[in-house]
Amino acid sequence: MTNWVSTDLLDRVRGRLAGSDRDPTPAVIADALRTEAGGVLGDADLLAALHVLDTEFRGAGVLDSVLREPGVTDVLVTGPRDVWVDRGSGLRRAGVSFTDEAAVRRLAQRLALSAGRRLDDAQPWVDGRLPGVDRDSFGVRLHAVLAPVAQGGTCLSLRVLRPASQGLSALAESGAFATGSEELLRRIVSGRLAFLVVGGTGTGKTTLLAALLGEVDPAERIICVEDAAELAPSHPHVVQLVARPANVEGVGQVDVRDLVRQALRMRPDRIVVGEVRGAEVVDLLTALNTGHDGGAGTVHANSPDEVPARLEALAALGGMDRAALHSQFAAAVQVVLHVARESSGRRVLASIGVLERDDRGLCTVVDAWSRRDAHGPGYDTLLAVLGRREGPV
Repeated sequence: MTNWVSTDLLDRVRGRLAGSDRDPTPAVIADALRTEAGGVLGDADLLAALHVLDTEFRGAGVLDSVLREPGVTDVLVTGPRDVWVDRGSGLRRAGVSFTDEAAVRRLAQRLALSAGRRLDDAQPWVDGRLPGVDRDSFGVRLHAVLAPVAQGGTCLSLRVLRPASQGLSALAESGAFATGSEELLRRIVSGRLAFLVVGGTGTGKTTLLAALLGEVDPAERIICVEDAAELAPSHPHVVQLVARPANVEGVGQVDVRDLVRQALRMRPDRIVVGEVRGAEVVDLLTALNTGHDGGAGTVHANSPDEVPARLEALAALGGMDRAALHSQFAAAVQVVLHVARESSGRRVLASIGVLERDDRGLCTVVDAWSRRDAHGPGYDTLLAVLGRREGPV
């Protein structure tokens, strides 16, 4: 900054804009700059200050250009000069920075306000969703923690929520499927088998789910329930229900469990839960066991073996005991699809599993197909289930 454009001047302009009921357009910011500077700013200084403040007050500030890059999934801030980005192949420095810690804090608080949440010293963390950055087509999931809870300064985590709209053929062309798996997936959908897509963070669970929903018969009605609107399947009859957090007064919350119950009253052919991560697993399994074949959802689990235990924990939140969960799970779901991310960053279908129950009545996931070994011990079981659903050829 020049002698005329000081940190003190910028702070005074920020205070003036914060106390105004006018939108901080470039013209409004320029007027505030001239007023606070007493009319002594030259054109070059005015433009420099205007750039700093306009970037700060609009969109996601200095992070805006990074969020808009194709392929970006996460942007993380751990300090004014520590900004990281994941473009699908791991975290790298983003090449942008903030002027100071106060600038990071201001952005976090402004984004929290946009999400209808409170973020201050009394409530030093926030979890929310932004409907979009500026007028772009993607949303952002926000998490922020203020100092001194975050020892090094304000921490900001932004997950980009781009609509998952790729079709199965496009995923196949990208190398997501090994030989034979694409045809199995199409048969699973057309045979109306209920399935869960499982995997770790950023492995492409939602992308695969959307692609599979695009293969559903156009005559069927799909009700999608999500915590954040990510699914955008290429299908003519999709109804999307999206959960809503409580407002700053703590009222108005609509959770996923509420919406699953509403979906049952909307004449669904298939019920889909974008991500099962709470007590709604009880309602989803109940729905799939009441004649709604072909339903689906995603679950965060690093391997198929972890799925039963993961669902046990979630079902406990809804008051369902272990035995009941395994009974419902075995009756409701036929297939588990596991996705993973290779070291190259490519997201692939790692395995297709079928559910079996052991002597104790507990569910296990048995490989029917895997990217590494092709046919597994559950392959014949999968073919038998598909054969019963498809009928005689």
